[in-house]
Amino acid sequence: MPQPPALTAEQRQAALDKAAKVRRDRAEVKERLKMGTLSLADLLSRAEGDDTVGKMKVLSVLESLPGLGKVKARRLMETVGISETRRLQGLGANQREALLSHTARS
Repeated sequence: MPQPPALTAEQRQAALDKAAKVRRDRAEVKERLKMGTLSLADLLSRAEGDDTVGKMKVLSVLESLPGLGKVKARRLMETVGISETRRLQGLGANQREALLSHTARS
């Protein structure tokens, strides 16, 4: 098993701070989706240039949408043909279009 890199105390603290900020940002994005102030289309376009959003898992994003729970989100991903481990940046154009069309109907 590989060992983690040797970091100084300052480097470790900087990495921990950065990780905490990313978690807060992702939680805020999911909350905005839940409240309806951010649309899935806007989020998908933002994912192309923003690593914080782009590295979010598609499943967690879909579960954050109003009206989609864990079961419906998994079923939608299976219907569209997206792996459960796929991240937003890794979606193809056809997968994005299919997600948008399926969520618009719901």
